[in-house]
Amino acid sequence: MAIDWYNEFVDLNYEPAKDELICLYSFEPVAGISQEEAVGRIASESSTGTWTTLFTLPLRMKALQATAFSIEGNYVKVAYPLALWEEGNAVQLLSGIAGNIFGMKALKNLRLVDVALPSAYLKHFRGPHFGMDGIRKMMGVYGRPLTGAVPKPKIGFSAKEHAEIGYETWMGGFDFIKDDENLTSTSFNRFEDRVQFMTKLRNKAEKETGEKKSAFLNITADVETMKKRADLLAENGWNYCMIDVVVAGTASVMTMRDYCSNLGLAIHAHRAMHASFDRNPKHGMTMQFLAKLMRLIGVSQIHTGTAIGKLVGTKKEAMVLADTLREKWVEPVRGMTLAQDWGKIKNAFPVSSGGLHPGLVPPVLDLYGADLVLLVSGGIHGHPRGTRAGAEATMQAIEAWCEGVTLAEKAKKAKELAGALDKWGSYKPK
Repeated sequence: MAIDWYNEFVDLNYEPAKDELICLYSFEPVAGISQEEAVGRIASESSTGTWTTLFTLPLRMKALQATAFSIEGNYVKVAYPLALWEEGNAVQLLSGIAGNIFGMKALKNLRLVDVALPSAYLKHFRGPHFGMDGIRKMMGVYGRPLTGAVPKPKIGFSAKEHAEIGYETWMGGFDFIKDDENLTSTSFNRFEDRVQFMTKLRNKAEKETGEKKSAFLNITADVETMKKRADLLAENGWNYCMIDVVVAGTASVMTMRDYCSNLGLAIHAHRAMHASFDRNPKHGMTMQFLAKLMRLIGVSQIHTGTAIGKLVGTKKEAMVLADTLREKWVEPVRGMTLAQDWGKIKNAFPVSSGGLHPGLVPPVLDLYGADLVLLVSGGIHGHPRGTRAGAEATMQAIEAWCEGVTLAEKAKKAKELAGALDKWGSYKPK
């Protein structure tokens, strides 16, 4: 009598139904396990299977099991019947396609690369509330990237000091001030105090510049605390909040998407902790899958790297991430993405950050284009003439890119940019 039945979850002639979810995995079996046995285990453990044959099964179980239907090298595609998934529950989706399978002893490595979501699944999700067009209308910014900066060092300032740096950043022409991932409500910078000081200086900066100014204030905590902090932001006229979406968890982000939308707040998604599962190219899951998940559940933007600054990530990866977030139809890229039609789900901004300064603005914009949230932090605060001049230098670099002139040419009449180039040139942090 057979002990296991993993082979029943493999059919290389199978044609997936239109409403099935398709997952792309890369895999590496341990010694002694064939490719077909390995992918059968993936499909089995992530759907209806178990480690041994059973005495009896209802006939309908056959229609519910996942099927590994395509093996190319170390990549496999697995089709999952729609009925396996609860409507509108991205948490349960992760429990299946990114659950126990990562711990199976038969697999030395397993990586969830992407999932193609059919319209029958997508229709139960609301996606981003605003979309890129809505954010641009909210901020009154067109034809250039949105800009923001974190007061640096990222943590340690008092609420008053934080807001004062924010004011200088706004006055230099930036749209947003951003809390960093580890600043929530510390003894030296309470969230409520930060909101109070930031609101006062935001109002001052808006009056003096005639421009809309905002901030990504970090509400990350338990859900009830996040709701109270979101309420406080709305009461003080803010249009954004920030959540560390990986550490907060998919369930809390789903809850806060609707709560924040009802308050008129967009969500800036920081990806802190993502590299713990996406940096290893053989195991875990990809950043493009995380970006897709976050667009599905409704953030307005998420960090995607620079391919140029201090954080890991290639230009090709940055482009795949940008397409995943911005496009209605995403083209498949071998080994990286599956085709995706987002239907009525609105788009979201990619966010480029990490080790940038004015000298690196053109190559970042050459890569991403203008539909981007550009965060330049140390690269403004380290300017020889201070934060305001650093922000002005960055805006001048953006102007140069929009005008199609070199930074050197622009710097002849832009002293702030000239000062930035004298210090950093085109230096790329490591």
